[in-house]
Amino acid sequence: MDFNDSASEAAFRAEATAFLDEHAPEEFGSYTSGDDQELVFQQHKAWQKTLAAHGWGAITWPEVYGGSGKGPIEQIIWNGELNKRGVGHSMLAVGIGMVGPTLIAHGTPEQQERYLGPLLKADETWCQLFSEPGAGSDLAGLATKAVRDGDDWIVSGQKTWCSGAQHNHFGILIARTDPSVPKHKGITYFLLDMNSPGIEVRPLIEMTGDSHFNEVFLNEVRVPDRARLGPLNGGWGVTQTTLMNERMAMGGLSNLLRFDELLALVVRESDGKPGETMRAELAEVYSQLRCLELLNARVVSKLGRGVIPTAESSVMKLALARMMTQANALAMRALGPKALLRQGYWQNEYLFAPAFHIAGGTSEVQKNVCAERVLGLPREATGDRDTPFDQLARS
Repeated sequence: MDFNDSASEAAFRAEATAFLDEHAPEEFGSYTSGDDQELVFQQHKAWQKTLAAHGWGAITWPEVYGGSGKGPIEQIIWNGELNKRGVGHSMLAVGIGMVGPTLIAHGTPEQQERYLGPLLKADETWCQLFSEPGAGSDLAGLATKAVRDGDDWIVSGQKTWCSGAQHNHFGILIARTDPSVPKHKGITYFLLDMNSPGIEVRPLIEMTGDSHFNEVFLNEVRVPDRARLGPLNGGWGVTQTTLMNERMAMGGLSNLLRFDELLALVVRESDGKPGETMRAELAEVYSQLRCLELLNARVVSKLGRGVIPTAESSVMKLALARMMTQANALAMRALGPKALLRQGYWQNEYLFAPAFHIAGGTSEVQKNVCAERVLGLPREATGDRDTPFDQLARS
């Protein structure tokens, strides 16, 4: 793979750099930083509005929908330039990176006209309502049900790990509409108005003291059938489109590690003379970060060609979690007794790091994927793939 820019890529990078030099915000908090989450959310909304106003709001969306119509290489270049300025990860990533592409692929013209414009301009923002207490790694085992009532659906159930649900106008929701068929076949995909009666959002308090994640309770929520995305009982296929784009949206997460700041911290706290062990650990973290960036380039390139990655995304997820844990543990050792302070950027990052081993698929699940798809080990037999959902034993 040639990582030197072609003439067209160099021109695109120069254009992106010029725009960011002029418009990139100086204040741009991260959801892991310990900053006020509502303030950070408003910063991210304002930045998305700026991007959309200048034609940079969605690099890979087709131009007809307001995007730039660029390919995966341009997306990689754009992500890299964003990361250099500390504005690479957005709390609006679910909408821009996942909901938008799914609407473009599966939405009706009316749905696309209704939702894509406000989404792109951050006038309306989105969260994801997929995982449940009993359906995380096995997402198809979800139990939230939707029952037809005339032109509407009555939805009841519980979702969890819903990032930013307390801020957003809409949510992408999958629910079981036919329990008499095997679990992958009776799921339907909906676009949920988060202001609908019967929705309760409860924050989940993290070790950091923040509440980025939430659980969402749905108590006989009425959803119009016109808000159904894709075919009835065909939601699993629509969900795969969302999850494929989630892999691309998560590709820029390596920017959550500010390596230059970690290096500066270690040097400062050691009076400019970090020991051999710390120098070796810094080198290892940097190597992991660079490998992660290169692996991400491979994944994004595959997705851009319409190829579903095999184990690359699982390897990338494992590497990210390991890197964030190791880097933040190194920061704590560098701080010495000051690491015991309850508040502080690196203290907050250290407490948040375990979440990377859980969010987006646990490390144990990712290792299983690698075992099956790289090592060729036999898949664990579950025996429930062809069994009607209502006949499955559930705890």
